[in-house]
Amino acid sequence: MTDSLVVPEDTVADAVGETTFPRMGVIEQVWETDPIPPTDIEERAAAAVADLDFSTVPEGGEVAIGAGSRGIANLGAIVRGVVDGVRERGYEPFVFPAMGSHGGATAAGQREKLDTLGVSEESVGCKIRATMDVETVGKTPERGVPVYADANAVAADGIVMVNRIKPHTDFGGEVESGLSKMLVIGMGKQKGAKMAHDWAVDWSLRNMLPEIASQLLDALPVAGGVAVVEDEHDDTTLIEGVPASGFLERERELLETAYDRMPTLPFDDLDVLVVDRTGKDVSGQGMDTNVTGRRHFTINEPEPESPTIKRIFLRGFTGKTKGNAMGMGQADFVHREILDGVDTSKSLINAITASTVRGVRLPPVVENDRAGLRGTLGTIGPVAGDEARVLRVTDTMRLERCYASEPLIEAARDRDDLRVIAEPEELSFDDGEFVAPTPDGD
Repeated sequence: MTDSLVVPEDTVADAVGETTFPRMGVIEQVWETDPIPPTDIEERAAAAVADLDFSTVPEGGEVAIGAGSRGIANLGAIVRGVVDGVRERGYEPFVFPAMGSHGGATAAGQREKLDTLGVSEESVGCKIRATMDVETVGKTPERGVPVYADANAVAADGIVMVNRIKPHTDFGGEVESGLSKMLVIGMGKQKGAKMAHDWAVDWSLRNMLPEIASQLLDALPVAGGVAVVEDEHDDTTLIEGVPASGFLERERELLETAYDRMPTLPFDDLDVLVVDRTGKDVSGQGMDTNVTGRRHFTINEPEPESPTIKRIFLRGFTGKTKGNAMGMGQADFVHREILDGVDTSKSLINAITASTVRGVRLPPVVENDRAGLRGTLGTIGPVAGDEARVLRVTDTMRLERCYASEPLIEAARDRDDLRVIAEPEELSFDDGEFVAPTPDGD
């Protein structure tokens, strides 16, 4: 059945006619960064706990530490440091998955998801309590929307969230992806995440998150959160303890820092973008919409102002995403590896929960890289292949080094923030697949 969905290269070639492929070179973005040394991560995370407010937590009380499903750099070391910091202050820590519906919306799946990210009972030194059970902790005053929270977290004497502050893929606002979102959606499990995204269709997450986060902070013993900001290399550049009293205000400030440090494409106007891999460990939408400029699958949220990309060809998955193809609907063509590797149930559960079902629409599937490139080049208008502005990236989080077509290589020569690493050469294929490896992989 799946083979019938794969369009052979010959069919694509017949449809688009003669194709001239661009010569591709390599460019590198020049970023000035100051990451925290890996050997200092755990100590810095433990020290951040000192800035939290445990005044309502009884001596020896249990503190629930929320950890999410994103591909945060050094996550295991950060959570381990927070666990140590909580324990050093005389409390008994445990970790709970704060990831909405991720992990297939099962407790076992969420525990497994944490394990793939380096967070296990052995690695962080405390119990992990995973459940999909929630408690209703209130309703919003005007709309009467129920507010949910993880049952284990509600039963604890204190709560600490651990999350990265970054621009969100589905909306823009003063508070986006970070501690407040983890409180509302991550800690709300599948039920809370579904509720939030359902209401966001009319209310918008930009308005909902601050209101519900404030309500949770009032209703539960939240000591605060440990906020993380990453640089353009996705290295940890900031770890800060944020007490509950400063959650929203400080998160707004840290979001501005995160925007400044977010890696972006080196060009805002492209004919074709080739993305080697998508995954939940890259972005909540598999491909970060702040990078692709495509947010059309989210109702009631405007598109980013830039970039403008005519066609996107998506080639495959990260290993850690385990078949979750959320966001593949951003692409115009996908390689058959997407079709072969997709976990349709996991992807749909995520899409329904987030009310972004358009994001898991399956684009046209082609049998190989050459067919994908033919299809994209053949649908960008009256632009010759050797004149097309084509960029190939590893994923939307790893953008330091990219393959670039000749027009982009020439443009890069005049910019101080770009270096030409390799001159343009003819593209090589082996049985229809790119010979050149992913440009900025690990």
